[in-house]
Amino acid sequence: MNSNFWCGKRVFVTGHTGFKGSWLCLWLQQLGAEVTGYALMPPTPLNLFDIARVGASMRSVIGDVRDLDKLVGALEAHRPEVVIHMAAQPLVRRSYEAPVETYSTNLLGTVNLLEAVRQTHCVRAVVNVTSDKCYENREWIWGYRENDRMGGFDPYSNSKACAELITEAYRNSFFNAADFSRHGIALASARAGNVIGGGDWAQDRLIPDIVRSLSAGKPVMIRNPGAIRPWQHVLEPLGGYLQLAEALYRHGAEYASAWNFAPEDSGTQSVRWIVERFSLRWGVSPTCELQASPQLHETNVLKLDCSKARTLLGWKPRWCLSQAIDAIVEWHAAFMHEADMHALSHSQIRAYLDS
Repeated sequence: MNSNFWCGKRVFVTGHTGFKGSWLCLWLQQLGAEVTGYALMPPTPLNLFDIARVGASMRSVIGDVRDLDKLVGALEAHRPEVVIHMAAQPLVRRSYEAPVETYSTNLLGTVNLLEAVRQTHCVRAVVNVTSDKCYENREWIWGYRENDRMGGFDPYSNSKACAELITEAYRNSFFNAADFSRHGIALASARAGNVIGGGDWAQDRLIPDIVRSLSAGKPVMIRNPGAIRPWQHVLEPLGGYLQLAEALYRHGAEYASAWNFAPEDSGTQSVRWIVERFSLRWGVSPTCELQASPQLHETNVLKLDCSKARTLLGWKPRWCLSQAIDAIVEWHAAFMHEADMHALSHSQIRAYLDS
């Protein structure tokens, strides 16, 4: 990634008040970009956006991606060159409780974002962030590649598969590579593994559940200790999104396709492994209990193949899983000691770039 590329670039980020969006905006601010965010209010009372003062150095528009007129107005007002679409209902278990919200946000929100891009004539590069769960899961022991079939058992996973199909349809119909000289818009999608990092307080995510339990001195309640996921620190895929956006901006339709961003094989571990390593790093003996609540369907094995990003973008993970866990423990320890979390978060971004 060329840090100088982002200095002065006008970047529009949907979902900027969420966990991943907040980290991305902090990074873009550090790079000198002119950042505008568009999202609902932060999703939890404790949240990275407020704690790290993310909104202090950017324009923040509070709005719903399902509101096309407001979304178009925001793009027209701020005239971005690069758009990174991250606004979503991001939780698998929440999607069982609120399937209409999940589909309307993840599908209609994607359509509205791409329609807004069509109508404003200022954007050159668009990255639509979906999920590793967009693939039809066959419990394979090898990683899914970008050309594997879309699917999704639960509403969340299925909605992300649909968002991928929407992206492909818009790329074929309105942002076609053969007609790039006319429209000038390069559109790609990005699929990342299970993202972890400091400042995440979402419900039904493993790291927030671990932090809440350990902070209260209670056993960690887990649903499926043997479930295997491709865990990666939040900065890993965000770096991939930035490299991809730069490639789209510089080289256009050549990079307008789907991309996986995944950890090394050593980062693909079980839920139990994460609980044990995190607890030891926290300084306590690992203790966990199975949740007694009804068990909803969740994938047992999920891996991604990121050969394409390695070969064509030159992207690769910088931190192993142990380093990622160390960074999360450092972040939450600093938070509990009332440190300046804006400065601490920026220092972790610099440490990642220097690794």
